[in-house]
Amino acid sequence: MTLKATPLNNAHRALGARMVDFGGWDMPVNYGSQIEEHNAVRTDAGMFDVAHMCVVDIKGANVRAFLRGLLANNVDKLQTSGKALYSCMLNPQGFVIDDLIVYFISEDWFRLVVNAGTAEKDVAWMQAQNEATNSGLAITQRRDGADAMALIAVQGPNARAKVWEVIPGTQAATAEMKPFNVAFVKDTPFGEAMVARTGYTGEDGFEIGVAAGQAEALWNALNAAGVKPAGLGARDTLRLEAGMNLYGQDMDETVNPLDAGLAWTIDLVSERDFIGKAALQKMGQNAQFVGLILREKGGVLRAHQKVIVAGSEQAGEITSGTFSPTMQQAIALARVPNGVQVGDTVHVEIRDKKLAATVVKLPFVRNGKILVA
Repeated sequence: MTLKATPLNNAHRALGARMVDFGGWDMPVNYGSQIEEHNAVRTDAGMFDVAHMCVVDIKGANVRAFLRGLLANNVDKLQTSGKALYSCMLNPQGFVIDDLIVYFISEDWFRLVVNAGTAEKDVAWMQAQNEATNSGLAITQRRDGADAMALIAVQGPNARAKVWEVIPGTQAATAEMKPFNVAFVKDTPFGEAMVARTGYTGEDGFEIGVAAGQAEALWNALNAAGVKPAGLGARDTLRLEAGMNLYGQDMDETVNPLDAGLAWTIDLVSERDFIGKAALQKMGQNAQFVGLILREKGGVLRAHQKVIVAGSEQAGEITSGTFSPTMQQAIALARVPNGVQVGDTVHVEIRDKKLAATVVKLPFVRNGKILVA
């Protein structure tokens, strides 16, 4: 099978990246040292190729009403152009088709950014709902063709300053911009740029969208300004430290989002109906999503390891685990039975051992600071 490539593929290879098959995409896992890349994001600035993600534009007179029914979070929270919202998109059974970000550009134009591996099914689902509701919308993915876009994430305490240095006009447009907002900066050396103050690392920074043909020039300019290229390996340890879910690992179409710690992304308060609402209300929350810190030596926390809770007939399960470069400890995200408290000791089955771990509140790390002990 031929792997799909982002517009930055040649740039990665020129920098000596170790490339891997990531869900059918040829992507960099690291450029030599995953630890150095991780630490650069926590202490300075790093950048990630996220052009495998898919930008989807939805345009038409009924787009807000359509998204009210499509998404579990409430797009009516977006009343000012340039605002963004994180949401799950559920199936009728109340499980997660995908998690995504939606940007409000105008009343007849909303932009979504969806996950790489789910993009085709996401767009097909949106089109099916468009037809079922007779909404008459134009739903366009911006991954291919003449109007293809590429996304680069620049993250870290110095990320914004370095983007301002590289892309003239962005400082004036974004200096006062709060997180989960987006601005469009015209006439940059890289054409029009979409600059969103969002990210997946627990650090400040931007996710920048430009025309696919301009992506390599922007990447090289950021690299020349001292923004360190970072691969999938660092992206995973950073997002895990930040307590952020990964689709396909921490939740998917078999997972109740309330059990995945995503209740904050789901509006069950308003009278608005949305796909999956009734099923979700009927299911309720059946597990808690927590952080674990391994307290005994003898293993590393990994997905699918069993979590044993004293006094409970139910076991929990680790959904994502790693060794934290920032904390220098083994950490994990886990689904555990209701009733488990922060501070409790549980035991994780690692091969033939049962090792003690402490339950902690997420996130582990945010804005360069360790938040748990």
